[in-house]
Amino acid sequence: MYKVVRRALAAGSALIACSLAFGASAQDAVKIGVIYPLTGNAASAGNHAKMAAELAADIINNGDPELAKLMPIAKGGGLSGLKGAKIQILSADNQGTPQAGANQALRLITQEKVAALVGSYQSGITQTESAVAEKYSIPFVAPESTAADLTERGLKWFFRTTPVSVNFAQAYASFLKEQKAAGQKIDSIAIVYENTEYGTGTAAAIADLFGKEGFNVAMKLPYAANGPDVQPQVLQLKEKNPSVVIFISYTADAILYAKTMKELNWKPTILMADDAGFNDPAFVKAMGAQVEGLVSRSAFADGKPGSIAAIVDALYKKKSGGDGLDDGSARAIQGFLALADAINRAGSTDPNKIREALIATDMPSDQMVAGYNGVKYDAKGQNTLGSSLVIQMRGGKYVPVWPKAKATADIVLPYKGWSQ
Repeated sequence: MYKVVRRALAAGSALIACSLAFGASAQDAVKIGVIYPLTGNAASAGNHAKMAAELAADIINNGDPELAKLMPIAKGGGLSGLKGAKIQILSADNQGTPQAGANQALRLITQEKVAALVGSYQSGITQTESAVAEKYSIPFVAPESTAADLTERGLKWFFRTTPVSVNFAQAYASFLKEQKAAGQKIDSIAIVYENTEYGTGTAAAIADLFGKEGFNVAMKLPYAANGPDVQPQVLQLKEKNPSVVIFISYTADAILYAKTMKELNWKPTILMADDAGFNDPAFVKAMGAQVEGLVSRSAFADGKPGSIAAIVDALYKKKSGGDGLDDGSARAIQGFLALADAINRAGSTDPNKIREALIATDMPSDQMVAGYNGVKYDAKGQNTLGSSLVIQMRGGKYVPVWPKAKATADIVLPYKGWSQ
């Protein structure tokens, strides 16, 4: 009996030692939770954002000789500030729902013990996930979610790298003023928006600014996201016939609207999109040839050969199997890199030290993958150096057309759509 007990104790000691060894090994890695919609209505965008985060981690862990000349963090070997600790991504699927997102955030924080969270594309889901992070005092970085009120909640642990709806509204207003001066008909504007946090918040910001700028917002047309039919909305547009329509929609809705407009044979003078579903590679593949002249916004443009943007784009194409960086994936990788930079400077996985490093972030424009002027947060956690450009669908792909300093092609109007 004694021998059996002694053998059991010895086996138990071995198991404990093994467990401790694995625990020490696991602690050497910096765990970052990455939460995106990997299934559901926005799955294409979510999976591209996840790949972008994975690429960022790979660049930091393994390095790239070309990027290393331009970005110190791309030298490889892990995070130098943590003695070469590698980044370990723990990805989670929020299924495109706020509750699932909150549950995944809770799991990653309490069970997986992540040092920080990144996500989550859709503003309404970022809202619930970041609330969980706030409760547990864990840094949350939002690379893409643009609803203005996300940084108006008084949170201490929330940081956002992307420009927001007010910034986009200002860009749209300046762009449309130039087109009006050039002779385009801009006498009435319709805003079509899905009824989640992203849609309602963005529509309100655009309508408010446009009103101040003297534009006639003749229609504000909300609709239920992920519905099976948008014919009633398109028929209303056809009846009122506004000269400019701005869509605020995720991927499935964007495809459905484009198809329905073609079926009902209606086109405005200028068709605009607030990024999101209209920039998703899935939309571009499905509808690009049928929406010639569609105008959208982006934080990313193909860079010159040898630039950070060009090098990272090539690496992303290799990882994705052919898809280059789009606006969403470029903003995702930029947000992840900004978080990694802060962790590296913190030299610790202590959430308080990471938060302090995030507050002190001051990344220059020449370190950007996205076309930002840099990353520097205000007291609310909003990046004050974010910027965007206007792109246009030409021959099945987007090209920068505004402002002129960042354009690679001239704007072509009116909107052509399917009749080219």
